[in-house]
Amino acid sequence: MTQEITNAVQRFFSAVDGRDWQAVEALMSSPFHLDYSSFGAGPAAELTPADILTGWRTVLPGFDATQHHLGPLDIQITGNTAKVKATVIATHFIAGVENGDTWTVHGDYVLRLIDDGEWKLSANTFNFRFLTGNTELPALAQSRAAT
Repeated sequence: MTQEITNAVQRFFSAVDGRDWQAVEALMSSPFHLDYSSFGAGPAAELTPADILTGWRTVLPGFDATQHHLGPLDIQITGNTAKVKATVIATHFIAGVENGDTWTVHGDYVLRLIDDGEWKLSANTFNFRFLTGNTELPALAQSRAAT
């Protein structure tokens, strides 16, 4: 069972990095609890996967690449739910940008999953630690994604 949970988490972040929005949405339950408040993204909220993807589409396609490195996964299963804690290093890249072409965010995820026939993510809480690199890249990515 832990392998199925690990696979769901890995497929989710691989799909995010690959901009495979259909696969991302298929791996999310609704409503979805999203909390990036430690990163200054406003309060936690219960959202639909479609609402979350609408927001992500305004910035993520503006990067040439992103890569979410997770590990190790600490998985706790209770019935048909699971809690997964993982360290994350999320690297964002735009080639040839003055002042640096990477922006990297470091932190921890606390993910919740539910098994409704297959494991799906139902919550993502990000606990920010620190960032490195060019802090202007997110605004540039958002501008690029809008065109």
